[in-house]
Amino acid sequence: MLKIFNTLSGKKEIFKSIKKDKINLYVCGVTVYDFCHIGHGRTFVVFDMIVRYLRFSGFQVKYIRNITDIDDKIILKSIQEKTTINSFATYMIKEMHKDFDLLGISRPDEEPRVTHYINDIIEMIRKLITKKHAYINKNGDVIFSIDSYLDYGTLSRQSLILLKSGLRIPINNMKKNPLDFVLWKVSSPEEYSWNSPWGKGRPGWHIECSAITNVFFDNSIDIHGGGSDLLFPHHENERSQSICFNDKSIINFWMHTGMVIINNQKMSKSLGNAHFLRNVLKDCDSEVLRYFFLATHYRHPIYYCEKNLDQAYTSLQYLYTALYNTNPCLNNEEGVNFDFEFCKAMNDDFNTPKVFSIFFEIARKINFFKNKDISKSNKFAFRLKDLANNLGFLLQNPKDFLQKKTTLNSSTLKIIKSLIEKRNIARKLKLWDKADNIREKLMSLDIIVEDLPNETIWRKNKKI
Repeated sequence: MLKIFNTLSGKKEIFKSIKKDKINLYVCGVTVYDFCHIGHGRTFVVFDMIVRYLRFSGFQVKYIRNITDIDDKIILKSIQEKTTINSFATYMIKEMHKDFDLLGISRPDEEPRVTHYINDIIEMIRKLITKKHAYINKNGDVIFSIDSYLDYGTLSRQSLILLKSGLRIPINNMKKNPLDFVLWKVSSPEEYSWNSPWGKGRPGWHIECSAITNVFFDNSIDIHGGGSDLLFPHHENERSQSICFNDKSIINFWMHTGMVIINNQKMSKSLGNAHFLRNVLKDCDSEVLRYFFLATHYRHPIYYCEKNLDQAYTSLQYLYTALYNTNPCLNNEEGVNFDFEFCKAMNDDFNTPKVFSIFFEIARKINFFKNKDISKSNKFAFRLKDLANNLGFLLQNPKDFLQKKTTLNSSTLKIIKSLIEKRNIARKLKLWDKADNIREKLMSLDIIVEDLPNETIWRKNKKI
């Protein structure tokens, strides 16, 4: 029985899809004004994991992740790059896909770009005005009135009294209430804009998700997700306008991923502490980064630092070492209880830290039987790979992972190969002191050697 923590209720709830065995899942995507950072990576690896497991569990998942391809930052960047807004956004989307592909993030079923749904946005705004949930201010902007929706603030549990006092939101005399937000922003003739009943302009940020979910899901969503930084005001505003637009709007579960913390600060481009995925992946195996993202429960903050990446590598290294020199074979016998434990952990609000502990238990079984019963060892190896593959792990050849060469130059590789050959000769001649001295030289290069019955293998001792 799957239970998911619902931000709206503030507790875990038994999950039941709106339509039997089918799930509509929507996640707020990237605003493509810059390269993706590790905060994006964390959020979309989490939802990739969730989609993989839901499909593994037998659900038909329709996964939509939008792309914001128009906003002030994108306009500014396109001007700086001396290119059109569309060309710049298209380029950044391609770069986003490169980064996400490296992380093993599967593509959503659809990735609607906001600029392709302007007419749908205009129609939604028109209806909100007709239903008196929106008004036109002195500038000609269309503004959503939060006073028209009595449950505003319910999702994010914001104190409206505090917010309305102006302590957290500056007073704006163009709004009836300082919390009111823009649905349609009028533009000057030279600005990038579209025609509308209220003049040339472009949509506000919040309205785009409501319009897109209405197009794809008719505002009937099983799971709506995103980073916790989107909870207020974005998701609060989105929920309000969606319900006001369609009284029958359903969003059953709201899910939010925790922040990425760097040096005790929330990671933010504005703080100058953002780490781009492409830069991190130059020195870190993508599966290691993926493991790092999921080693902490998705709702909790994660602390990004070299030490924690090293721990993620060490964990994966242990699992791959267990798989090395095994021949995973179909197993419907040994360790079937691990399948149950895996599903039990995942059904408990996608408890990946518990899942990883299960992987280690299986790895210990593999190691235990390697020199006792190779058939059993191989069967447990199948169990480990089969379960881990469902979450996007242990997809590489163990030897390739353990001997990753991304940070080793050709001369170092030659030295390693030469030392191992000399050590093997010394061992054959039973020159144990010499063999031990060579092992120490290899350890000084941060190389661990392991003697197997038919060969000696090596691996990096630290994060690659």
